[in-house]
Amino acid sequence: MDIQEIKQRFGIIGNSPLLNRAINIANQVAPTDISVLITGESGSGKEVFSHIIHQMSPRKHGPFIAVNCGAIPEGTIDSELFGHEKGAYTGAVGERKGYFETVNGGTIFLDEIAEMPLGTQARLLRVLESGQYIKVGSSKVEKTNVRVIAATNVDVYDAVKSGKFREDLYYRLNTVPLKIPPLRERKEDVYLLFRKFTSDFTDKYRTPPIQLDDEAQQVLINYSWPGNVRQLKNMAEQLAVLERDRIITAQTLLTYIPHETGSRNLPMRVDNQHKEDFSERDILYKVLFDMKRDMVELKKLVADIIEHGEVAANYSNHSQTLNQLYRDIELPGNAETQFTLQQPVNNNTGGNSNNNSNEAYNITHEAEEVEESLSLIEKESDLIRKALKKHKGKRKLAANELGISERTLYRKIKELNL
Repeated sequence: MDIQEIKQRFGIIGNSPLLNRAINIANQVAPTDISVLITGESGSGKEVFSHIIHQMSPRKHGPFIAVNCGAIPEGTIDSELFGHEKGAYTGAVGERKGYFETVNGGTIFLDEIAEMPLGTQARLLRVLESGQYIKVGSSKVEKTNVRVIAATNVDVYDAVKSGKFREDLYYRLNTVPLKIPPLRERKEDVYLLFRKFTSDFTDKYRTPPIQLDDEAQQVLINYSWPGNVRQLKNMAEQLAVLERDRIITAQTLLTYIPHETGSRNLPMRVDNQHKEDFSERDILYKVLFDMKRDMVELKKLVADIIEHGEVAANYSNHSQTLNQLYRDIELPGNAETQFTLQQPVNNNTGGNSNNNSNEAYNITHEAEEVEESLSLIEKESDLIRKALKKHKGKRKLAANELGISERTLYRKIKELNL
């Protein structure tokens, strides 16, 4: 069966080379009993390809079952897959057959395989290698003849490196890797899919047809679709039901794109993918350097007051300058610095005083130096609080003030518990 016939049979729409390659791999591997690992983002259509492999295999007349490993609690997944004996655990009032027993001779599709617990992974590996398994609470070895197709939306190899997925099971499942391209890599298929979905929904709800103007088509094609085909289908259904004006403009279309996601995924030029991180670091360094410079200026001012004799004439000005500096500079930690300017006691009983005397004032400097905190996290937290306070909690303006994206500001607020 050629690619076009497979598309018609399983309702696949699109002419992307990446999509055609995935269909061709599924077509070639279907007649065998080789395990297949399907990878792709959420909503990209992984389950459709599992049906293609099953329906075009010698097992097509046998049972097929799809199991979402992430939706089954860890304590019961072994029982679901392999079955259990009566009394195997609290609540096991009778014997239960597992999926590997009921689907014997057919195909089992394990979706979100990366969410499977490590203990269950060991049991699954034994089934793949020998076709044997043991029910929960039993000591009898059972046999099964099941083809396993697995799927995941995460990088399984990263999970292997982090110890969350068994390496031997990864290589056993990954005999034939099948990658489903995300919708953003199939831009030529986006408008075709949208027309098919809107046509189906307008027929279903008996509403007039929907059309997109030229600008709206460009928005539709250039959007990155993080939810892939599922998100596109849901939006097409919303438009078919909610919009009275059946000519959809770009402005109307943008209202159906999530604001945060849309602003992040609309086309934009990025010169350096790490530019955002460097900007945050540069801001923190700038704050530290500014604080150091202010402290140096403060020390110079105090030295001038001690050294020169004209302090008496400029006492008021120097005091105001010192107070202003203390208001502007936030000393780190619990540092406390006290400057006391004292007028000399006039010991001249005759009441004569020499205003030109170099001993016009005695200056006492008491300082407690506490090691300055150089924690970037504390400085970063302080900067974010100041920016939010300055802009009265408006995060977009605060992000612009800090020189970072609004998305990064959201993430920092959550990480720092602000």
